[in-house]
Amino acid sequence: MRHILAPLVLVPLLLSFSPKSFYGVKSDAVPLQQCKSPLAQDASPPSPVNLWASLTTSETSSIQAWLGAPERQLNLTPAAESTLSDNTIFLIESYYPSKADALAHLSSPNTVSPPDRFARVTIHHGGDSEPSIKDYLVGPLPISEQTTMAPLTDIYRRDLPYNARGFISIVNELGAVFQQFTPELVAAIEDLFNATFQGGVNDTLTAGGGGPFSFDGSFRRVWVFWKRLVPGSWLHPISFFNYFDISGTDPSQWRLLKIVYNNQLFNSSDDFLHAYRNGTLERPTVSDPSDASWSSRKRVGSVRDLDDLPGPRSVSFAGLRFRVDRDRQYVSWMGWGMYLGFDRDMGLSLWDIRFKDERLIYQLAPQEAVTQYSGTDPMQTTSAYLDRFFGMGSDVRDLLPGYDCPQESVYLPATTYTPLGSVTVEKAICIFEQDTGKPITRHMGDPQESGAIKGYVLVFDYTFHFDGTIEVRVSASGYLQGGYWQPQNDAYGCKIHNVSMGTVHDHIMNFKVDLDIAGQENSLLETTTAQEEITLPWFDDDWGQTVVQQKITRKFISNESDVLLMYPPNFQGHYSIVNQDAKNAWENPRGYVLHPGASPIHNTVVGSKRLLENANWARYNLAVSRRKDTEPSSSTMWNANLPGSPAVNFHDFFDGESLVQEDLVMWINVGMHHLPTAEDSPNTKTNIATSSFLLTPLNYFDYDVTMESKNAILLTTTPEQQGGAYGFDDFGVNQSFNCIPEAPPPFEYSPSATFD
Repeated sequence: MRHILAPLVLVPLLLSFSPKSFYGVKSDAVPLQQCKSPLAQDASPPSPVNLWASLTTSETSSIQAWLGAPERQLNLTPAAESTLSDNTIFLIESYYPSKADALAHLSSPNTVSPPDRFARVTIHHGGDSEPSIKDYLVGPLPISEQTTMAPLTDIYRRDLPYNARGFISIVNELGAVFQQFTPELVAAIEDLFNATFQGGVNDTLTAGGGGPFSFDGSFRRVWVFWKRLVPGSWLHPISFFNYFDISGTDPSQWRLLKIVYNNQLFNSSDDFLHAYRNGTLERPTVSDPSDASWSSRKRVGSVRDLDDLPGPRSVSFAGLRFRVDRDRQYVSWMGWGMYLGFDRDMGLSLWDIRFKDERLIYQLAPQEAVTQYSGTDPMQTTSAYLDRFFGMGSDVRDLLPGYDCPQESVYLPATTYTPLGSVTVEKAICIFEQDTGKPITRHMGDPQESGAIKGYVLVFDYTFHFDGTIEVRVSASGYLQGGYWQPQNDAYGCKIHNVSMGTVHDHIMNFKVDLDIAGQENSLLETTTAQEEITLPWFDDDWGQTVVQQKITRKFISNESDVLLMYPPNFQGHYSIVNQDAKNAWENPRGYVLHPGASPIHNTVVGSKRLLENANWARYNLAVSRRKDTEPSSSTMWNANLPGSPAVNFHDFFDGESLVQEDLVMWINVGMHHLPTAEDSPNTKTNIATSSFLLTPLNYFDYDVTMESKNAILLTTTPEQQGGAYGFDDFGVNQSFNCIPEAPPPFEYSPSATFD
């Protein structure tokens, strides 16, 4: 199974202090009051409209009704009643306005009206003489006499073939696949694996499918693998695989093409059953179906010392220090402000990110995630998932209060569309402030002056720092896509139980960062360091006549042909986006620099047919292109099943245009090379499976802006001058608190609601 990304959280800083004085001096006894309730204060967005907000349930309902009107002549069938040979709505979601229109409104929200609102609608045209997938733009919204419908084609390089389609109902499609199984084949499976597979509630086997399902859209075929239906089923594969042709719209024409059992290939079920009956099958070791406790998440082992006590939690004694506008999905904290967007493909995105009243980033959003496996069985050798296809946003579930997010978190909802209806997840995003546990600046030793500034951050797995730094961090956790272990597989992973193994794979995730440094006219600066030898006249014979040291080289990359980039060797240097025409007080071009964080990798495998052209972005650490509304993303959900002829080919973005003082976009990769170990059982841990990058000011300011913080301490006089105690200035922020925090509410968890 593909690892599930850790939930995206917005994290402002939390405090955790004793009601005694922060400086160790006992405070006077006062009656303890209840602390302020952890409620976020109201935010003030720059515009009263979130231009990137998801469609509401009522908006999607009205669009769906409008599309179904006879005059539209779409001949639509409701998804719940549809077959593959019907025309069915697959997706309805917000389509973002052009950047020029959005900025025109944001620059003058009181005089320039917001751009018209449009929806992207995807329809599976299974009922047409030539079945296909088509995207449409529907708008302006709300639905009125002015609303029209037009094909959306300018973001794709090809038509969308029906064999690249998404799943309306994966259960129904798998059911049609398994109709190819004869009773004799089912009986043989049950005998070989001491398991039950009748398609009912008592089944002890379940199946999954690997991707991609097509190369160029001319066919749709899938390898199906089998596993035991127990807790952690992904870690209980059996050595049995089936290859099905599921092309076209008529399931009666689908066929079982191959069976692989214990590394033995059979080109038909008859061939397999013949070997089964005559005793020539080479049978593998079969796992005990009753031995599944090792893959469960139930607690094991002895209790560690003091672990029967709850751990510490952070408390904002004086109230929360960030602001939220729930209706407009807007958040602000310590000079930062941003709108939130959310979509079916990739989930949370951030828009119009401002710091100290100046826009830094127009869009910060995940684009795609790829996982590519290796091995010797049909599943591991053919699996190359592009997760956008499966809908990372639509897979979001409510966060676990107190576990995914601290107790004081504020939660925001997200609504996504599925073919069966709109789903609203009430706790899709959590917002909280966090104390990093270390000061952001610190100095000690000067007898005249020393001190520290507290290190508070605001986080969504996008972490916002007081100094203007943004960190993007992604963590993975979940069950491995386990393989059936045999000795010859040691080169492809690690044995984690009797007949189970974890197989080697890469995770790569791509982010779009549309930086606007003092406007939209920016340039790409490459900065590197290298060793040099110099001779200067004041050197003497004590140390020789030359010095070996390092030297900085700066150059602007002027053309899109030179911007598919790797980080400099040994990380000697960096890439940055700067505005050559905007200088700070010291005549340096203002900019932001990209720093690699944890695990700054790119994909290991290049040239595989299963990722031939559909994930070219994963080959590099970084790419920079000239921004275009017709290149909104490095990928699309249709790319997953079109590696030979993708709907979006990332390499097409780089066609030799100038990058000098233009509107530029950074495409940045994070990821991890996952070489599984026994400690990945039952689940991979987020502390290991983590990757990140940072964007930090590069001469953007004239000084260190953390000096503006009042949550700081300045020691101003020596103990001798104060009779044995240091004098200090805490800038009027009282760090001693005399109140009782609220008790955390009891844990509860409810399912999300689907609205047709």
